[in-house]
Amino acid sequence: MHAVVISGTGIYQPPHTITNAELVESFNRHVDQENARFADDIAAGVRAPLTYSSVEFIEKASGIQQRYVLEKTGVLDPARMYPRFTERPDDQLSLMAEIAVEAARQALDAACKTGDQIDAVLCSAANMQRAYPAMAIEIQQALGAGGYGFDMNVACSSATFAIEQAVNAVRTGSAKCVLVVNPEITSGHQAWNDRDCHFIFGDVCTALIIERADCATAADQWEVVGTKLVTQFSNAIRNNFGFLNRSEDSDPNARDKTFRQEGRKVFKEVVPLAAAHIEAHLAALDQAPTAVRRYWLHQANQGMNQLVIKKLVGADAGADVAPLILDEFANTASAGSIIAFHKHRADLAAGDLGVICSFGAGYSIGSVVVRKR
Repeated sequence: MHAVVISGTGIYQPPHTITNAELVESFNRHVDQENARFADDIAAGVRAPLTYSSVEFIEKASGIQQRYVLEKTGVLDPARMYPRFTERPDDQLSLMAEIAVEAARQALDAACKTGDQIDAVLCSAANMQRAYPAMAIEIQQALGAGGYGFDMNVACSSATFAIEQAVNAVRTGSAKCVLVVNPEITSGHQAWNDRDCHFIFGDVCTALIIERADCATAADQWEVVGTKLVTQFSNAIRNNFGFLNRSEDSDPNARDKTFRQEGRKVFKEVVPLAAAHIEAHLAALDQAPTAVRRYWLHQANQGMNQLVIKKLVGADAGADVAPLILDEFANTASAGSIIAFHKHRADLAAGDLGVICSFGAGYSIGSVVVRKR
């Protein structure tokens, strides 16, 4: 069994920013248009009027201040409220593969590796652009990688679940060097016209190189001490978009075909599950939560992360213990904890212990305990 390290990370950051103020202005124009459209029904009491959003509401509910997106004009068009992407021919690199390749090249450079040294590619994200061929195989070809590739979807825990698969492949010898990419084009499945969640998501792609420790040459290496995954079924976060929609004769634009959640229920149920999961994982490794130098947590809600940390260490902890990136990036599905790890690890010392943890739809929770070499 081989020792395994994370030897490089990368991030693709989209070119467009949407501030809360821009989002609220667009959303409230949409509200005015819809309320005028259904004025008679509203007056008759058969339809409830839509209500305005506000910057204050968004920041109090989530801690989010802005988000990055691949395309913003369609999102901010109150008559449309979803991005405008151009369909590409089959012989052109797909959009999801394109952003994954850019993040992957950054991770490869950080790990002092080239594409032909990769022998497995795992593309793991909350949504895939298509059913087949696998996005991972297209990315594999674009990078000149060997071996094999496959796609994974465990919603917001997709990245940590893929890390365990990569670690197991390297540890057991079926691969020497694995690329994990998390291309999250969340703007495509976001319900931008729903006040309860119109502010939640942003686009991004993260990448990690996971390899045998005895093959790693990068200056910055993180030993994978252990991984732990768990799932527990819940409908509290759900998206019913799928290939059977046509056969069901269902409306492809129906509300249930995009992201939706019971936010308060998710908060109440996931926080104790996540805290207990991390505590049990650390206990199995003979480590106490207070021994962890830094927690890179799923970036969905500022209050959720603060409460998870409080349950673990018994006190309020600041950004030094559990850094937040959701104020800038918003919720980027599975990529959030990886962005936090990518941006907030350089100051740690050799021997410092850290935890990368995701939690989300499923429910699903994944934790990766790492130690700086």
